[in-house]
Amino acid sequence: MLAILLVLLLALLLFGVGFAVKILWWIALAVFVVWLLGFLFRSAAVGGARRRWYRW
Repeated sequence: MLAILLVLLLALLLFGVGFAVKILWWIALAVFVVWLLGFLFRSAAVGGARRRWYRW
C-alpha cells in the first residue's frame, strides 16, 4: 500500500514539474518576442544614428 502511494505521489510530482516547465517555456518565449520587438523598434526609431539600445 505504501509503495502505491509513493508511486502516485511521484507521478503527481513529476506531472506538476512538467506542467511548470512547459509554462516557463511559454513565458520565456513571450519575453524573448517582446525583447526582440523592442530591439527592432528601438533601432528603427533611432534612424541613421548609431545609439546604444541598452543602458549599461
